[in-house]
Amino acid sequence: MTIEARTARETPDARPLTELLECPPETGKLLTGAAQCVDFDEGEFVFRQNADCKGLYLVISGRFARKAERLRVQLTLEPVRSGDLVELAAALGASRHTFTLSAVTPGTVLMLPIDALHRAFESYPPLRMRLLEELAREVSRAYIACCMSRSIPARRRAASRKSA
Repeated sequence: MTIEARTARETPDARPLTELLECPPETGKLLTGAAQCVDFDEGEFVFRQNADCKGLYLVISGRFARKAERLRVQLTLEPVRSGDLVELAAALGASRHTFTLSAVTPGTVLMLPIDALHRAFESYPPLRMRLLEELAREVSRAYIACCMSRSIPARRRAASRKSA
C-alpha cells in the first residue's frame, strides 16, 4: 500500500477539545478557574525551546510559528492556528518545551497552568490518558506528514529521469 493510500485511510484525526477535556464538574471548575488568556503581538514569543513548560496551550486566535533546533539544525515546523492544542509533549512529559512558539500575527492563547493540569490529573486520571492518546495521534500525523514530504521529491526525481 502506498503512503498516499495509507494516509487517506489511516491518518488519525485530532479529537475535539471538548471531548479531550471532558471531565467531572469539579475537575472542570479547577481547569476553568485556572485558565489564563494571554494576548501576543506579532513577533512575540509564547515560549522558547528548552524553557520550563508553564502549561498546556490552546490557540484562540491568530497564527503562530513553531521552530525547533535538532542536532544543531534549525527546523521550521508546521504553523499553529486557531483551535490547535500546543505542547502536549511538554505538559505530559519532562516539562521542557520541545520547540519555540512565536506569534506571526497578533493572537490570543489560552493557557492551562501546569500545576492546575497536574491537580486535574490527580483528581481525574482518565484526563491524562485522553491527552496521552491525543499526543500519540499527533506523533502519528507528524510521522505520516514526514513520510509524505520525503516520498514526493523522490517521485519527482524518478519522473524527471523517465521523461529525460
